Amino acid sequence: MSSKIQINKRVKGLPREELEKLSKTELIDKIIQLEAYNFQLKNILNKKLDENDEDLRDELKDLSRVNEQCKMDAESGAAKNAKGVTETSTEGETSETTVPNKKNKKREFDFSKCHKRHVLMKFLYFGWDYQGFACQEDSNATIEYHLFKALTRACLIESRNSSNYHRCGRTDKEVSAFCQVISIDVRSKFPPEKQFDEDSLKNEIDYCGLLNRILPKNIQCIAWMPLRSPVYSARFDCVARTYRYYFPKGDLNIEAMQKACKLLQIHGDFRNFCKMDVHNGVTNYIRNLQSANVLPCPNVQDEQRQGYSMYFLEIKANAFLWHQIRCIMAVLLLIGQEKEEPEVITELLDVEKNPCKPQYTPAIGLPLNLFKCEFREKTCRRTDEELAAMEEAPTEEVALPAAQENVMDIDTTPDICPWIYNEENLQKLIENVQSEWTQFSIKSTMIRNVLHNLENLLDEEFKPQAVQSQVLLLQDGVKPRQYQKLLTRKRCESLENRIEHFVKKQRLIVNDSQPK
Repeated sequence: MSSKIQINKRVKGLPREELEKLSKTELIDKIIQLEAYNFQLKNILNKKLDENDEDLRDELKDLSRVNEQCKMDAESGAAKNAKGVTETSTEGETSETTVPNKKNKKREFDFSKCHKRHVLMKFLYFGWDYQGFACQEDSNATIEYHLFKALTRACLIESRNSSNYHRCGRTDKEVSAFCQVISIDVRSKFPPEKQFDEDSLKNEIDYCGLLNRILPKNIQCIAWMPLRSPVYSARFDCVARTYRYYFPKGDLNIEAMQKACKLLQIHGDFRNFCKMDVHNGVTNYIRNLQSANVLPCPNVQDEQRQGYSMYFLEIKANAFLWHQIRCIMAVLLLIGQEKEEPEVITELLDVEKNPCKPQYTPAIGLPLNLFKCEFREKTCRRTDEELAAMEEAPTEEVALPAAQENVMDIDTTPDICPWIYNEENLQKLIENVQSEWTQFSIKSTMIRNVLHNLENLLDEEFKPQAVQSQVLLLQDGVKPRQYQKLLTRKRCESLENRIEHFVKKQRLIVNDSQPK
């Protein structure tokens, strides 16, 4: 017997037919509940909005005015209906709410007259000022919020829902990306039959330049790529993602960390190296970790005191689990500090022997960035027309072996094309990043000089052992007085217990099926 875990997708709102069956008391209770939720949501939004969100503050005020107007209309309508009076207007009278405000009325862009094309877009962003990549209900400090604000303002898309949008990776709070890729339908100058002509590609809308003039300087578009398949996905057609996690050497044993990295390179179950997301239906924690290496940062001069030299963990896999790299880095730091042996990696990967994750805190997200994404040439997804043709095809035709298929009918043209860069945009992007570098290099140099003076003073006065605590910041949590080995710590709940818990909460459904 095999079991399939599914999310119990509850209906968010009752349909009209069900609402009509409710009693008057039940309807009043529901209205009171919704009004309380609306009040709570507005309070949360007001707390989260900062001074730069004047547009949204205006929208909230407009929303409040509309709510008040609807409430007044409902009350006046109910009063007139009770009297049996039909509402009439005196000739020449004009309601204040029906007068259009010409100043606030904007000319809407007519997307029905535009052509569209499906593209990949590559972005660079520094995430330390943001709450993550994905949009959030209670915060506008996300990369996606600024991205869609720029896309709609530039009239490249009509709305997110109609844009056929997918993202390659969902980075967490403070995490950066040197190569975040999205797939999306955007406005084009040319009809579909001419979009891949050489002249059309040269004279197409300057997507990167247009967006970069609107986006914040620490979120910028690097390049775009035309796609031949309308269903090509930055998420589902990405075959490998590479992340880098930067850290100072401090007192770390780099050789021990490199030895541990070799033990990570397996196709295995990483439930002890992540934050389990069972309530969202994630019950498969097997991932193919293709490579993991600790390397010195290029173009960084060795410091006289070696604790300040910089390294990075470069890790590549087909996909990653929630907080997987940060958990791996937390264990590697313990190995580098010689508090754990490299072989603890093998122990934690053995989920039969260790089904429950030891309690430890993931490393902080600030030094992490999505460094590289790799894509397949042909999409693994089917268009609606292809799916319809497969359903209508006879069974014998579908079941033909590959050897009997007509090879000439197979389209071998890749869906992807070379990335399209613009020299002027790249120059401006380099200027922006150089400004970031200048700002943080000045701060870093000033702090380094202070450290140099303090360390010399300590050596002259007391001649103690060198202080090498550069990596303490990365280990988010309280430093214990006495270290406790990972495998002897308290354990989290097992995967099976978590599944059982959310099944009882009716968040998950277990479908048992007999094998045929």
